[in-house]
Amino acid sequence: REEAEAARRALREVVRPLREPGYRQALGRKAERARKRRLRLQRRKQEAKAAKEEEAARAAEREAKIDQWRAKCIQEVEEKTRERELKAAADSVLSEVRKKQADTKRMVDIMRALEKLRKLRKEAAGRKGVCPPPSADEAFESQVESLKTLLKNRTELYEAEERALRVMLEGEQEEERKREIEKKQKKEREKLLQQKLEIDSKLFGDPDEFPLAHLLQPFREYYLQAEHSVAALIQIRHEWDQYLVPADHPEGSCIPPGWVLPSLPTNDIWATAVR
Repeated sequence: REEAEAARRALREVVRPLREPGYRQALGRKAERARKRRLRLQRRKQEAKAAKEEEAARAAEREAKIDQWRAKCIQEVEEKTRERELKAAADSVLSEVRKKQADTKRMVDIMRALEKLRKLRKEAAGRKGVCPPPSADEAFESQVESLKTLLKNRTELYEAEERALRVMLEGEQEEERKREIEKKQKKEREKLLQQKLEIDSKLFGDPDEFPLAHLLQPFREYYLQAEHSVAALIQIRHEWDQYLVPADHPEGSCIPPGWVLPSLPTNDIWATAVR
């Protein structure tokens, strides 16, 4: 019986706080704080996970751009190396052809010198009363004509090779000039495209920062309709032409050549609305 009484007193002590006024509200507030704390921890965990995934995606994108840039650089270096090797090979062949031409010219000069030397010796022998037989003159002339024909054929062949090599080198130089022009034009197009994107971003908002960019599509189509429809272009030009005035007109101004960009906010309230 004493044990039962002790157990009842202990149970009464445990139940006593439950009978106190405000205990349930305090317990509810404590449970609500615990629940909110768990939600905060879960939200922070999710935000950290999302930030980590976003950072990983940005890192992967940076790596992809770096790889693309590296591949482009390697390709440009390989192309320049091939061009140098081709030009060096062409220059080497051209140098060899010029050497052959020089050798041929030297042989022609030697042959002319031999003809002159034989003529002088023949005249000296004639003054002494010694005359070679006609067959010797015929044999010499035959050999000379044969050598002249051979040297002439070689000269024409080497000249044709030189012309072909020069045409090839000029073609390579022309291709190089075209590539340089195309590269400059590409850079100019990229620059103009970047400027257009910046202007569109100022006018219509940044599509990367504004997730509801598709809602602006009707406005884009309205303002860009002249680029896709001749009738719309004529109508817009007609409306604009009604307001054409000279540059010095006191009551108007000329039509601007491009987009009229918005000015910067002049106060904090305006700045918050722009953001």
